[in-house]
Amino acid sequence: MRRFKTGTRSLAASPAALFGTLFVAVLAAACGAGGPAPVASGESVALAAADHAEVVARGEYLVTIAGCNDCHTPFAMGPNGPAPDMTRRLSGHPQDLVMPPPPPLAAGPWGWMGAMTNTAFAGPWGVSYAINLTPDENTGIGIWSEEIFVKTLRSGRHWGTSRPILPPMPWENFARLTDEDLSAIYAYLRSIPPIANRVPEAEPADEMLIAAAP
Repeated sequence: MRRFKTGTRSLAASPAALFGTLFVAVLAAACGAGGPAPVASGESVALAAADHAEVVARGEYLVTIAGCNDCHTPFAMGPNGPAPDMTRRLSGHPQDLVMPPPPPLAAGPWGWMGAMTNTAFAGPWGVSYAINLTPDENTGIGIWSEEIFVKTLRSGRHWGTSRPILPPMPWENFARLTDEDLSAIYAYLRSIPPIANRVPEAEPADEMLIAAAP
């Protein structure tokens, strides 16, 4: 039997014990130098889920205080008068509500008009419709990346590159939000139920079309 010293202590080691010690050392070195990554623990997964839930809650708060439901959720008559119909939350102008051409306004201080659903608007900019903000991939923003979403609100252009976003959407206010707040809003919009509702295309006035030209 061999004996070796570590500091002031003397340890006895059999050949089998020495082999086992060497195997453990080699294995530890391999794992520490590019070996297999440790599997995420249940605790880390739970923490990540809690962090995401907190971001979504922040997004819901911002959407609520910014009044997004006031235009993007169709109004319906309730016991206290017109109010957003939350069964169609953030689904935009109802596709089955076909709007006739807006009537001309008489000369005076009235400059624009809105539908009873508060999802369609007409004014000097043309006719605009509140879009579907749910994550439906065919009629909502389900295929929008976070980059497209942020660029849209930062630039004031649909898809971040197309026509100007028309009134009364206050995109200038959203453009001043932090990146974290815009990410939270995006996360919340991705969390709500998708609703298939194809909103009509906006009808910009001629001057708005000129402004949209590259």
